[in-house]
Amino acid sequence: MKKTTEAESNYKALEKMTVHQLLVNINNEDKTVANAVEKVIPKIEKLVTVIAQKMQQGGRLFYMGAGTSGRLGIVDASECPPTFGVPQGLVIGIIAGGDKAIRKAVEFAEDDTQQGWKDLQQYKINEKDIVIGIAASGSTPYVIGALAACDKHNIITACIVCNKSSELAKVAKHKIEIVVGPEFVTGSTRMKSGTAQKLALNMISTSVMIKLGKVKGNRMVDMQLSNNKLVDRGTKMVAETLKVSYEKANTLLLKHGSVRKAIEAVK
Repeated sequence: MKKTTEAESNYKALEKMTVHQLLVNINNEDKTVANAVEKVIPKIEKLVTVIAQKMQQGGRLFYMGAGTSGRLGIVDASECPPTFGVPQGLVIGIIAGGDKAIRKAVEFAEDDTQQGWKDLQQYKINEKDIVIGIAASGSTPYVIGALAACDKHNIITACIVCNKSSELAKVAKHKIEIVVGPEFVTGSTRMKSGTAQKLALNMISTSVMIKLGKVKGNRMVDMQLSNNKLVDRGTKMVAETLKVSYEKANTLLLKHGSVRKAIEAVK
């Protein structure tokens, strides 16, 4: 069966287009991605519910992928601690080829069907955890092998793919299939497919963290105060919530170390 992600672009002679035409056409294709994601919200909803339940029981969330898909997982995982104040290691991104593959492709790393499970074992993966395999094609051996091994060890699995009926979807319990159609540049899945995966990951991690109580109202009350911009943002949150001056709020924030703790200390 021909993969949608490998189907020929709807556009011809890209090199003959003006810069304006290129940008408009890419943008037109990108506009279709959110609609494709919308179609799978019920599937994402079920997955988010399970992840939140597992995390409340002490479980962790793993993202696994190769190339662009692996990098997207690492980006989402790495942003959870500063954004939501959760510990490092609660959400973990793993890429085929190891950390060096984040910046530079590691040849044939994604073709090893055994390495994914070995990489998971380094984290003492167990039945409390959930593993999401990310692969635009849905045919990455590294990810398929890891999820298949997880299934054998009663570990809940999911996938984010951009083809229907892929090999990865066959081994994943929760199947998120976001079919975005042919890429602007034929087969370049870092484009629409990557955007779809990024949107799905944003939805998953943000919704899970909200359900875990890491957001109050619409504010990141547990964010890490890791730079002046975030200290300023946190100070304004405290000032608005407690109806105190900026200076008083800043003093409270720096004393207690987080927006939540500063507010709770006074209320």
